[in-house]
Amino acid sequence: MCSWWQCMMVFINFLLIGATILMVEPVAALEGVPLVTNSRWIVNQNGQRVKLACVNWVSHLDAVVAEGLSKKPVDEISKGIKSMGFNCVRLTWPTLLATDDTISNLKVRQSLEKHGLKDSIVGFQSNNPSILDLSLIQAFQAVVKSLGNNNVMVILDNHLTNPGWCCGNTDGNGFFGDQFFDPNLWVQGLTKMATLFKGVPNVVGMSLRNELRGPKQNENDWYRYMVQGAEAVHAANPNVLVILSGLSFDTDLSFIAKRPVNLSFKGKLVFEAHRYSFTNGQEWVNENPNQVCGRVTQNLKDTSGYLVDQGYPLIMSEFGVDLRGTNVNDNRYLNCFISYVVELDLDWALWALQGSYYIREGDIGHEEFFGLLNLNWTQVRNSGFLHRITSFQLPFQGPGIIQGDPYKLIFHPLTGLCVISNFSEKHVLKLGQCFSSDGWYYTPQNIVLRKGTNNCIKVVNEGKPVTLSTNCSGDDSKWDMISDSKLHLSSKTNGRSHVCLDVDGDNNIVTNACKCLNQDKSCDPVSQWFKIIDSGKRSIQSTSTLSKTFMKPLI
Repeated sequence: MCSWWQCMMVFINFLLIGATILMVEPVAALEGVPLVTNSRWIVNQNGQRVKLACVNWVSHLDAVVAEGLSKKPVDEISKGIKSMGFNCVRLTWPTLLATDDTISNLKVRQSLEKHGLKDSIVGFQSNNPSILDLSLIQAFQAVVKSLGNNNVMVILDNHLTNPGWCCGNTDGNGFFGDQFFDPNLWVQGLTKMATLFKGVPNVVGMSLRNELRGPKQNENDWYRYMVQGAEAVHAANPNVLVILSGLSFDTDLSFIAKRPVNLSFKGKLVFEAHRYSFTNGQEWVNENPNQVCGRVTQNLKDTSGYLVDQGYPLIMSEFGVDLRGTNVNDNRYLNCFISYVVELDLDWALWALQGSYYIREGDIGHEEFFGLLNLNWTQVRNSGFLHRITSFQLPFQGPGIIQGDPYKLIFHPLTGLCVISNFSEKHVLKLGQCFSSDGWYYTPQNIVLRKGTNNCIKVVNEGKPVTLSTNCSGDDSKWDMISDSKLHLSSKTNGRSHVCLDVDGDNNIVTNACKCLNQDKSCDPVSQWFKIIDSGKRSIQSTSTLSKTFMKPLI
């Protein structure tokens, strides 16, 4: 007999490998470029929303070349990115790549030799011989070209000034005027990079600077220099989105509420924010998960999420977890964070693609456990995680997305699935793919009605599957969003005991006693976390083909 979690993993693996999933041809990411903004949405030239579902691909470390090119041909990596459902790469670069000829003109081979990376040279000779003797700036261009050839958009992210690992409060790269952060050189670098990629259609945006931070950070200099950088990028390349990061490692954009950014251009301004579990230390382990989730979600909305209500697009351009699945702090954070991103239907960029680095902080071949790919770039590190994020790679809302009247979905963040009717068993509800989910209405009386019917979700008994019923007048048909997380849907059974929606080992939607409503820090409520989100019948069903590129066995 399997545990609930083991059964759920078997189900997810079945969906990934054994089931036939309805797929459509990926929507052409480059249709209608350049992209522009329409209130809080990023849209194409036809006015249809383009949701940026990106992955970070590092090219700012010591070798100053995109990671993994010693492991796989660049075209194979680009195809793999697309086939995993991503339509975008946040490609990182250091300022000196654009401003220092001794770096930009250095050959890839020479850069690898400089750092003692003999094995990487051998790998390049096997996998990317045509790139090995290009200059570093040409190699960067080759990666962008390969992504474009495979219909993947690119955001150019100025990660830091001098090549190396990022980020620390005192590393000299944190804020304008720091040891390695000359604002004039930075503007020069942005101008050169914007000019270099002018007319390259898949380069759709430029992120001006990653994770501003440190003792010198202040709002007045933020406005002074970020406006300079934005204007410089626009002057050099008017066809890219201009993406501004906040303070305190890009966790704080709250100051925009009282002082909007004043630019000479319109229809291109986007903001970005970051969040990891460690942003809040070990709170996810040391405190009650419902309470931490409620607090963190409110902080996210107060510091950056509020911008969507003010009519600005927001991209969560870095989030990620240890994909070995053993970090409790990461795991609890992720369930809450996914709920937040799905609720607001934000654009996002996962950290990270790379399963390893040529060299990171002196460690040759350093493994990246936050990486989608494994150490040798031969397969996905955690296929269950990849399947889980597939549902919100797609837009739930936005111009040109919803066909007909909007409705609600009931999203389960632990699995990335939604509540659907099991038509083979009358009135039984299960988890299934969100793009084929039933539509729901959540009434002012807290009744959850199935779209197009008079059927509501109703409690039967604790531990039993819920049912659909036309008798919706009792307390057992009312569902309150309770707990600090506001992720529990609670009702009453027999008019007395409170129960919450849950999922059993057969993937049925059931009710059980509500978990973790007190101060207990050892419990985990995640099976009972559901989010009612705005959506409707979408014009896009899937962009992922679950390619075998990175799903094959290790070689």
